[in-house]
Amino acid sequence: MAKMLLSNLSSGPLEVPSPRGIRCSPTNMPESSSSTTPPIVKRACDACHRRKVKCIGDGSRPCKNCTSAGLTCTYNAIPQKKGPKGSRAKVISELRETQRQSQLAAAQQHGFEEAPHSPAYLRKAGLLSMEMITACVDFFFANIYPTQPILHRQKVGETIGQMEQSVEAYCLVVSLCAYMMIQPNMNLPQGAFQDLEVQPQPSIELGQLLLQETLRVRKGYDYVETPTIWTVITSFFLFGSNFCLDKHNTAWFHLREATTLAQIMGMHDESHYTLSGDVIEESRKRRLYWLLFVTERAYALQQHRPLTLQSTINPPRLDEDPSETVELSGFIHLVNLFRPFDDTFVGLWNKARTGCTTDFLARLQQQLSEALPIYIQSTESQAVDLRTSQQWLRTMVWQLSISHGYLSSVANENAMSFRYPIEISRDLVAATSGFSQKSMEVHGIGLIEKLFDVACTLTDVMSCVPYEQHTFEYGPRDYLNQLMSLISSLRGGQQRYMPLLISKVNEAMPQMPTHGFSMGLNMGPPSRLGMEDFYDSASQGHAHSSTDSTPFGSPPVSSATASMVGFPQESQYPPVSSGMGYSEGIPPVSSAPMPMYQHELPSGSMMRGYPTSNPMQKYEGPS
Repeated sequence: MAKMLLSNLSSGPLEVPSPRGIRCSPTNMPESSSSTTPPIVKRACDACHRRKVKCIGDGSRPCKNCTSAGLTCTYNAIPQKKGPKGSRAKVISELRETQRQSQLAAAQQHGFEEAPHSPAYLRKAGLLSMEMITACVDFFFANIYPTQPILHRQKVGETIGQMEQSVEAYCLVVSLCAYMMIQPNMNLPQGAFQDLEVQPQPSIELGQLLLQETLRVRKGYDYVETPTIWTVITSFFLFGSNFCLDKHNTAWFHLREATTLAQIMGMHDESHYTLSGDVIEESRKRRLYWLLFVTERAYALQQHRPLTLQSTINPPRLDEDPSETVELSGFIHLVNLFRPFDDTFVGLWNKARTGCTTDFLARLQQQLSEALPIYIQSTESQAVDLRTSQQWLRTMVWQLSISHGYLSSVANENAMSFRYPIEISRDLVAATSGFSQKSMEVHGIGLIEKLFDVACTLTDVMSCVPYEQHTFEYGPRDYLNQLMSLISSLRGGQQRYMPLLISKVNEAMPQMPTHGFSMGLNMGPPSRLGMEDFYDSASQGHAHSSTDSTPFGSPPVSSATASMVGFPQESQYPPVSSGMGYSEGIPPVSSAPMPMYQHELPSGSMMRGYPTSNPMQKYEGPS
């Protein structure tokens, strides 16, 4: 017996059966808790599992396959159930649910502090799939990013990977998806609703559902006291979503929320951008500030709102990212286009300030006319935004000029004459004729509103300013015809804006047929109406909204004609041709589309030289 015992001891360490039949030995006993390391994920990430490739990663950071492919690396997919079935499986599910509820309650008590094993805080399961998230991210970078370059693709992937642990990451991703699904050209991939709890529905309806989800989850934690760049971007996406849905009061609330959070973070202070060593984050933060700067000014003019952000930091530099020189060039042009519109102009526009002068307005019109070069180094969608915004801003300054009574039929400056909107419309038609419809539709309802405002102002001028008729010359009726055709061809324009515009044209010029948007030649005499009084008196106490059919400060079409009174006698103005004889030195515009390219660009190049707003400038290709 002793020999047998000695033989067993000498053969190796003694193994002791564990309670569950698992063999343990002194050499493989677990180490103390002080030397434990974070568990390593033993399963493939969602993308590698879908692609059926080996996942090279440990779960703490994006795997190599996702990083190299530009995909978002997540572990959201629920592994297939294994183990016991039947009653034992039900008991296990009940235990898991009980533990989940306990962890969720603990997280709520601590203001949604991160709980390592809890699900995304209060998230509604089955709303989004990885296919949907990926499609929305791809749509943003393909269409929205050039004019809103505030995200970084790899950083977005990392944020998606943190949705389960961070409520801010969850809100950012869900608000991004909501913003993209409300866009007019967003199409969900095939089978996007497979294995989801929501029923198949149009993307805009799902976008509104995600919008509500973001607001609901966001109420559960204090994002105001210690905001981050995620917080500001989420508020901006909420603004953009509500703007697209025509909820302007809600949109303004979230835009003001975003600008306030940016100021809390100190983004308006140049020294704030030297505190972090993350070059990517600092560059996106700077771009975000200037995007809010531009957006606030555009919205202040549209909705008669005050400003909060000022030009207190340096704009982005072209050399901050060599791979995005084209996009940055277009973005910097957009910033420079809106920089002259400071508190002085917006105060005059909102009638909160006095002291407007003719020199100030003429100088501003000159700045706008020279703000953009003949050839813009930008993407096509950026060029659309730049050219349209330029002509829209010229229209806004002209409206302020006429409301102060500074226009004249014999003005030395063409910008201070009654017929200036005809020149603006000519330049806008010439600029937009060379752009693809896709590059215009990507801007959504914001672009249509600007086209609508220019067309309404042109209609007012045509109804008040006398002119002679020349059949074969290209004139204001042709510009109005092309603007109407353009608005009707863009998504959202036909249903929302064309009925208003047609109604305005019929009220202002009842003898002008609009059937099929064809501007007929049988024009009656212009009405004797006071344009200065029209823009000035009608703007008292009236804020523009998208439901109004006239430019900012003008009444709806139902009362537009009734409010016009006392226009000077026709004899005070020389007859004006329907062509370009109404203003000296302004050449006619050809009805043919403007050629965009005469030289082949290098394959894959995004650099494009977009032509000047001067239709007679010969295009020589990109310099």
